[in-house]
Amino acid sequence: MILKYMIKFLFVDIGGVLLTNGWDHEYRKLAAKTFDLNLKELDNRHNQAFDTYELDKLNIDEYLNHVVFYEKRSFTPSQFKNFMVAQSKPYPKMIELVSRLKAQYGLKIIVLSNEARELNLYRIRKFKLDRFVDSFISSCYVRLRKPDTDIFRLALDTTQASLSQIVYIENTPMFVEIAEDLGIRSILHTDYESTCTKLASFGLKVE
Repeated sequence: MILKYMIKFLFVDIGGVLLTNGWDHEYRKLAAKTFDLNLKELDNRHNQAFDTYELDKLNIDEYLNHVVFYEKRSFTPSQFKNFMVAQSKPYPKMIELVSRLKAQYGLKIIVLSNEARELNLYRIRKFKLDRFVDSFISSCYVRLRKPDTDIFRLALDTTQASLSQIVYIENTPMFVEIAEDLGIRSILHTDYESTCTKLASFGLKVE
């Protein structure tokens, strides 16, 4: 077991941990219903463009031109973008937990996230993530996406953290496996209570 106060860095995902996901299948399903779109076609076009979009090689307007507005619609790009950002909701208990751990243990909070630039910026500002996050290693900024191991290596190089100083909170099993293969001690986040228990086992218990 790691001794208390050894952990100095908390690597954290955004979607599924601090906030709801940014733009996933369930939101596209709701968008198809709301805007009377063909969901199969929407998902197909999304899957072809989304990696490039999250790597910041397409901006949001270019992405939507390929995925939604490749033909005339009865609604505007602004209306659709407003719908996209409105799907983001916070997980207040997780935000409070990470904020309190930072204050209590003097942790550096490093976000490791796959998100497109405009949505990432909206979520950071809307939910004030920059009040407690020290660095955002987001796919749109570094042009690397999980599960690429290079994004994890970049986080290690940028922070100059030793593996024994890090705990990573992530809700995607494959990304947890990849991080652990690199020696990054990780928590598969499924709910607040179990994550608190796992953090406590690493000496990070909110008092």
